[in-house]
Amino acid sequence: MKKLLPYWLVAPYVVHMLVFVAFPVVFSVVLTFHRWNIISPMEFIGPDNYVRLFKDRLFWQALFNTFRFLLVHIPLQIGIALGLAELLNRTLRGAAFFRAAFFLPVIVSGVVVTILWQQLLSFNSGMLNRLIAGIGLPRVAWLDDPAVAMYSIAIMATWKNVGLYVILFLVGLQTVPPQYYEAADLEGATNWQKFRYITLPMINPTIFTVVVLSTIGGFSLFIEPYIMTEGGPLNSTLSAVMYIYQQAFQYYHMGYSATLGFFFALLILAVVAIQKRYVEQEI
Repeated sequence: MKKLLPYWLVAPYVVHMLVFVAFPVVFSVVLTFHRWNIISPMEFIGPDNYVRLFKDRLFWQALFNTFRFLLVHIPLQIGIALGLAELLNRTLRGAAFFRAAFFLPVIVSGVVVTILWQQLLSFNSGMLNRLIAGIGLPRVAWLDDPAVAMYSIAIMATWKNVGLYVILFLVGLQTVPPQYYEAADLEGATNWQKFRYITLPMINPTIFTVVVLSTIGGFSLFIEPYIMTEGGPLNSTLSAVMYIYQQAFQYYHMGYSATLGFFFALLILAVVAIQKRYVEQEI
């Protein structure tokens, strides 16, 4: 009995991995070679789903929209988070309050935050456009202009998630030995030199973690465009995850949706690998 005890202890974890991780992954890969609408039996179609993927202009537009979102969201989020963390790392009155205030949007429901920002950015009744109109400037179609809508969503998503990365950066900054800064002061280093040659290299692991989490979170963009714009106007805010969702649960193209998801997962893996190499070389 004692010899079997270790196996019984790890059995729940093994069962969980097999049922909720291994089986879904294997089933999804198998599904990419089939046509299935949940109701009818699966039909083997070979590589047709992959051929369809590369010819699907709407998917590539959704992927382009997602990258457009990432190009604004990730630098903005990292820059703001690092700047706020630098301020909070200093001796300030009420620092605990500001930490909690910055982190509060992270724990609020994404649906609630999205609805609030949808009202805030409304063309006619939104508070932001009221302020703009109040100083004599023309109103901005934050969510109705194809050239502006995705950037508006990127700003909202940054506000929603930046508090988490402020905390991560703050933890990284507090691990930097103060002796390094004292030695730099003796050498006459400027604040920028201390930041560039001491702070950034010392928090390199934190920066990489934040970059990866921001990238994965950005690729997972769904709630914001789904609620605020429904992918419009003119599919300008249609994200890749939203398109995969539509194929699966609106059109019941389960095989094609699994193909999109599998391709998307490989793309995220490739982007993260490139980021890892770039961040480690530059910092």
